[in-house]
Order: sequence, then C-alpha cells, then structure tokens
Amino acid sequence: MKHLVLGGVRSGKSQFAERWIAEQREQIVYIATSQVWDEGMADRVAKHQSYRPDHWQTIEEPIKLAETMQRVANEQPNAGVIVECCSLWLTNLLCAEDEPLLERERELFLDVLERYPLPIILVTAEVGLGIMPMNALARRFGDEIGVLNQRLAACCDQVTLVTAGLPMALKS
Repeated sequence: MKHLVLGGVRSGKSQFAERWIAEQREQIVYIATSQVWDEGMADRVAKHQSYRPDHWQTIEEPIKLAETMQRVANEQPNAGVIVECCSLWLTNLLCAEDEPLLERERELFLDVLERYPLPIILVTAEVGLGIMPMNALARRFGDEIGVLNQRLAACCDQVTLVTAGLPMALKS
C-alpha cells in the first residue's frame, strides 16, 4: 500500500501520516529528509521528533531517498515506512544546483516507489493554491513539486489532502 498525503504548512498532514503508518505496522522506519538550515528549522525538526514514538527508527537522508528506501525494504521487510517529506527532499535537490543529480534522484525515487513492497506513506506540501512567487527559485519549486506530486499521486493507491487537520480522500 502506497499512500500520499498532501497539505499546506501546519495543515496536520504529518500527524495524519504518522497515525496511518502506525495502523499498518508496529515496526516503523521514519525517513527524515529535512536539513537544518537555521534555528527556526531546528525548532520544527525538534517538534516533529517529539511526536514520534521512541521505538520508531529514524533515518536522516536529505538526498538519496530511493537508495534509502530500497535498503529499508531489503533489510526490514516487516516495517512500515514514512517519508517526511518529499517537498523538503525536492528543496534539497534544487538547492544543490545540480540538474543531473535532481533528474537522477527523482527518477530513481519514482522507480523504487513504483515497485515498493512495504506499506509507505509519503508526506508532501501542496503549494499550488497560493499566489505566484516573486523569485525564480520559488517559481521553479512550485512547478517541480506540482509535477512530482502528480506523479506520486498516479503511483499511489491512496491520496489524502489534509487541511485544518481534516483529511479528505482524493483517491482510495
């Protein structure tokens, strides 16, 4: 089972995803893609960490998401997996300013996901509901995450939009 969860900032998507994956399996691997760039991000990461049960395994991987997912599937076949989050992972790739790396990692990720054997829930930002950003990088991010989210949704069995803490099934 592959499940995509979309939502805006502080929409409740992470808590929804954590509850869902906990219902799938007892053994959980949490793949954290964020990088701590400043104090505000450090606070966000600490808040997310405080929500997680102590018995969950956390793997921090900002770039090599496909490789990490494959390793988890090979080494822990009874686990459930949560990826938090695809939009931060994409940000890391865009900030690397390495176009071949972005394209290679994105396609590897989608390829691994297509045939992923474990229950997995992917958290991602929905940014297409706001105003057009003023700078080129923000516009590029909006375009890239929009296309990535469409491709993820096509690959997943379930898609849920969370807003104001309320989940709405888009695909089930």
